[in-house]
Amino acid sequence: IPVIVKALHKQLKEKSLKSRQGCFCLLTELAHTVPGSLEEHIPALLPGIVFCLTDKSTSSTMRIDALSFFHVLLISHPPQAFQPHMQMLLPAVLTCIDDTFYKITSEALLVTQQLVKVMRPQGQTATSGGFDPKPFIKEVFSVTMKRLKATDIDQEVKESAISCMGHMVCHLGDHLGTELPGVLVIFLDRLKNEITRLTAVKTLTLISASPLKIDLTSILPEALSVLGSFLRKNQRALKLSTLACLTVLVTHHAASIKPAALEPVLSEIPPLVDESDMHVSQVSITLLTCMAKACPSSLAKISSSVLPGVFKLIHSPLLQGGALLAILDFLQALVTSKATNLGYSQLLKSLMEPFQSSKTSADVLHRQSYHSVARCVAALSSASPKETPGTVTNLIQQVKTSSSPESARVLALLCLGQVGRNGSLGGSKEVQGVILEAFSSTYEEIKTAASCALGGMAVGSLNEFLPFILKEISAQPRRQYLLLHSLKEVISACPACSLSPHVESIWALLFQHCESQEEGTRNLVAECLGKLTLVNPAQLLPRLKQQLKAGSPLARSTVVTAVKFTIVDHPAPIDSLLKDSIGEFLKTLQDSDINVRRVALVMFNSAAHNKPSLVQGLLGTVLPHLYKETQIRKDLIREVEMGPFKHTVDDGLDVRKAAFECMYTLLDSCLEGLDVLQFLDHVEEGLKDHYDIRMLTFLMLARLVSLCPAAVLQRLDRLVEPLKATCTTKVKAGSVKQEFEKQEELRRSAMRAVAALLAVPEVERSPSMAEFANQIRSNADMASIYQSVQGGEGGGMGPTEGMDIS
Repeated sequence: IPVIVKALHKQLKEKSLKSRQGCFCLLTELAHTVPGSLEEHIPALLPGIVFCLTDKSTSSTMRIDALSFFHVLLISHPPQAFQPHMQMLLPAVLTCIDDTFYKITSEALLVTQQLVKVMRPQGQTATSGGFDPKPFIKEVFSVTMKRLKATDIDQEVKESAISCMGHMVCHLGDHLGTELPGVLVIFLDRLKNEITRLTAVKTLTLISASPLKIDLTSILPEALSVLGSFLRKNQRALKLSTLACLTVLVTHHAASIKPAALEPVLSEIPPLVDESDMHVSQVSITLLTCMAKACPSSLAKISSSVLPGVFKLIHSPLLQGGALLAILDFLQALVTSKATNLGYSQLLKSLMEPFQSSKTSADVLHRQSYHSVARCVAALSSASPKETPGTVTNLIQQVKTSSSPESARVLALLCLGQVGRNGSLGGSKEVQGVILEAFSSTYEEIKTAASCALGGMAVGSLNEFLPFILKEISAQPRRQYLLLHSLKEVISACPACSLSPHVESIWALLFQHCESQEEGTRNLVAECLGKLTLVNPAQLLPRLKQQLKAGSPLARSTVVTAVKFTIVDHPAPIDSLLKDSIGEFLKTLQDSDINVRRVALVMFNSAAHNKPSLVQGLLGTVLPHLYKETQIRKDLIREVEMGPFKHTVDDGLDVRKAAFECMYTLLDSCLEGLDVLQFLDHVEEGLKDHYDIRMLTFLMLARLVSLCPAAVLQRLDRLVEPLKATCTTKVKAGSVKQEFEKQEELRRSAMRAVAALLAVPEVERSPSMAEFANQIRSNADMASIYQSVQGGEGGGMGPTEGMDIS
């Protein structure tokens, strides 16, 4: 970089326009790509920038390039680097603000905006940092104010002037004295103007959050009314910016806001709290939370306006993530502030009432809403600890009352789990009994909720509930599956430091059940083992590997499945250890047991998808075994008598499907490690296989056409026949509806692959493909399918574009 900058510095003073433009382009890319890399060279570069801005022979384009580079330089480097040079820089930039060309003016205002930050970075007092901005303020303010007042200027200049002056007020407002009220009045005027309102909203947000605590009293009531009116506009960006601005105003200027001034805002919020736009709902509820904390009296009337929408959102199946967290904060703020006539008990009733009627819950409520309401109940409980014992007692009674609707008992169990997650259950003996009783229910939903609840309780009180879970897993074989779900919840949610003392007892228990005859149970054990290994990978991964040698086929399949759950889609401490040992686990692709080979393929697929680097070096070893599994078929097909009928069973189907799924993943993650022609040999076989595999290989073929068309063309004649066979096959008359639907979907998928092939220019050289294209053209049924898949996966007709196939 020093060598480059030295050379460019000389070029910046050259008369050649192209030479200087090239320098600025390169320097801009450097500053963008490596922020801070030019810091030591700034004193050498600034004279060249000033020269380009002040030289009368410099073109407009050159000035814009110089300003653009300077803007990027200011953004990507610390302010102290520029402060010593302000005397030289400011006059040159301010001169550009007075330029007649709007583009230069706009760019100069953006640079000035950054120079204001240099003059006093956020949070600094008047002269902290050894730099006094006072000598420069008057001139910068004067030039910027001239552009801010002007109305007959370009839109881009208007917006840049508003933004630049906003930064002046935010960073230097305490130096503006009597000029400040006039500036605020102009901002209010720009807020009312449709053309400039969005920029003005963002600028007002900036000023409101300033650590200088700018006095906005003079414009606040009118600004709140105008901002409230923006909430009913259709422009989504304006809505979101307005909500953010209102949130900052309420947070930082609550003392200056009278409750009546917020009424225009509150009246516009109810329509915004709706599942049709979860992000707008989230930001609206965050604003309500700020009001509850900063201006609680302003929310006195929301029980009939805003709250019904909030509760409707809580009961929505779409509620999750940030919107749910925003609601939890809001409910806690409501209870804490006592802002409305709705206290803890009223809010609790509103949350749970819809679940008390079996008819209502069956017709309206979605499973997701049970979990959302449970989290809301726990949030209210944690905000009102005095109310928690009574709430827990009522929930336990609700679960024990067999006459209660199933929905109410399920919700009560989930609430107990969420309250228990906060460690607020108190005595556990009665709760344990209630959970065990629920495990014996005839309703699956109640048993599942009990399992989830027990796991949540154990997360909150590990020493109290985990030994109980482990004891019950061994003592209650019929409840083992449910209890393992509880254990999985504990392992997934507890921090490693809390789990560490219990690792050995959990590990030993899991290996007692890794040979269960029930595949569902083995999969749960495997998931628990995998997630437990993440607690201490250095100690536990070698022990997991050791179990491959000692176990039965069932145990080996459990261990290999466990490895799948150690492969996460983000960087993790286990990654380096996995890279060294995953080859040992992948040796199970050669296992004598077909189920072990299947789960090994599933594990390999997970690694190739989430962490390709783990397996890229092993492809040479793995691929022969992978390809071998795509051909497992003939020896494993058998006929089973079911009454008077014979049913064909394909015991190799699951392992073949797993192999083809791996192949599909490798196309995206490890293409460079594949011999594409060999890969295509197996794709060709898949085109003639079972329905599920054919659907997958049609997708693979379309993907291969876009990734490596030359290789596909070499195999084209062999690929056309199975495609043609699928497209021309018709279901026998008298078949069930599902058979017709499956065959139709197969034909559409095959036709998408055909469309992808026809998009390759050289495809017309193949006689078999040309013949097939003619067949499609002349057959009304196939022509209709072809036309329907156009624009979907596989794209257009390529060289046959315009072919009349109607």
